[in-house]
Amino acid sequence: MFAGIGIVVLLVMVFGIFALSGGDLGVVLHALPIEMGIIGGAAVGALIIGNNGAQLKALLGAMGKVFKGPTYGKQDFMDCILLVSQLNKILKSDGPVALEPHIEDPKASPIFSAYPKLLKDDALIHLIADSLRLVVVSSGTLDPYAVEDVMNQSIKTHHHEAIAPANNLQTLADALPALGIVAAVLGVVKTMGAIDQPPVILGAMIGSALVGTFLGVLLAYGFVGPMAGRARALIEGDATIYHVAKQLIIANLHGHPQPLIIEAARTSVPHLNQPSFSDVFDAVRGR
Repeated sequence: MFAGIGIVVLLVMVFGIFALSGGDLGVVLHALPIEMGIIGGAAVGALIIGNNGAQLKALLGAMGKVFKGPTYGKQDFMDCILLVSQLNKILKSDGPVALEPHIEDPKASPIFSAYPKLLKDDALIHLIADSLRLVVVSSGTLDPYAVEDVMNQSIKTHHHEAIAPANNLQTLADALPALGIVAAVLGVVKTMGAIDQPPVILGAMIGSALVGTFLGVLLAYGFVGPMAGRARALIEGDATIYHVAKQLIIANLHGHPQPLIIEAARTSVPHLNQPSFSDVFDAVRGR
């Protein structure tokens, strides 16, 4: 919602104040389709050159994420704590053999199936199931620090892929002012080809050419750049859930008491989405 409000405020303040100051919006609007076509077409072409189909799809997803907001909220972090806590409880009380059916086929597991939103996140489910599978295969003799290293590498690999669309958006933002100059230069070339025209016509042509530079800068710093920053913040915020799962598994392997394990995971959640102490422990006791 805030992204949409921001776009409206930006357009009103830029074009509204320009019009109130006596500026002729007609010149801008006349040049807008051509200049936008050049800049937008060049930007799309550059993206196609530098990315494959999957990366372009992810880029569109990142732009959509700016308007949809974060994937995970307070309840989802609570659910992650409950899910992994239940798996830890089975491992501790019933042993690796009892845990194995749940991690071998999470979609068929009644424990995983109780959290359908988390189950849709393949990276999260693989992180939990594969890490616990290591424990099952080794019959519980693994060094917790070694498991933590493996989980850290898995999270790092996933984050590198997840953050790539935001990086691509920032790269596009950095390129847009230069693409605006390209459009402006072409406008100047067109103007020079009509140098024999009267000053009124030449002035309009030069004004249209300058709209290219204006659009490139406006798109870069008013739209795409802020979208890249917002997408990065949202992706990094959602990534916290992977660290919560890791915290629960590793602390359990260290043999810490369950209240300490759960509280360490709870406090690793950002304050905006952090469930309260009583809510978490009441929910855990109810399982």
